[in-house]
Amino acid sequence: MPTITYASRREELETYFDRTAAEAWSRLTSDAPVGRIRATVRAGRNQMRDTLLGWLPVDLSGARLLDAGCGTGALAIEAATRGADVVAVDISPTLIQLAHERTPALAGPGRVTFQVGDMLDASLGRFDYVVAMDSLIHYRPADTVRVLSRLAARVDEAILFTFAPRTPALALMHAVGRFFPRTDRAPSIEPVAPDTLLELIEDEPELRHWEPARSLRIACGFYTSEALELSRT
Repeated sequence: MPTITYASRREELETYFDRTAAEAWSRLTSDAPVGRIRATVRAGRNQMRDTLLGWLPVDLSGARLLDAGCGTGALAIEAATRGADVVAVDISPTLIQLAHERTPALAGPGRVTFQVGDMLDASLGRFDYVVAMDSLIHYRPADTVRVLSRLAARVDEAILFTFAPRTPALALMHAVGRFFPRTDRAPSIEPVAPDTLLELIEDEPELRHWEPARSLRIACGFYTSEALELSRT
């Protein structure tokens, strides 16, 4: 079962992305003009999305993929164009509506189904791959590992996810962020040292058949995130 901290943070995130920052995220994830700080976040997110997509097979025909925390759907749409059957889930109805509006007609065998919900919902079924891009960075490290263990029970190949690495630069950005108007602040990110996260993963019994594979950190202005691949052994 999800922990109390997971559930409370999930509710906070739903409020933020569905109400407080819906318009800002609509602009950030489009080609609309944005300020200098948000431009670096956009560029960093684009790099991270390309990285995660690059870790997936070029041909995803016949594969089932969960985009856990899909936002406005850019990654899900690209995976579907490669032939994947994508289930794209997000807690924000507003972002899911934007994803529907931005989805082009798919000519190939792939398809994408957007829905509002929780990535841990077992009724979503089994998957070959799970991608969770920047959707776990607001949870405590222990909760993140519990989420990974719950997902792993329904995944056959690999889990690709990102976390906020604990670095002096990221700590400085968080300090600066405290001076922003409260209405502009996102729910706090939970940085974790990579070695600490790897130890937590290694100590999690439900992840004993999984091992870390590729990793890559992307730092672009006000965006810092690290991708990690877990592969089933």
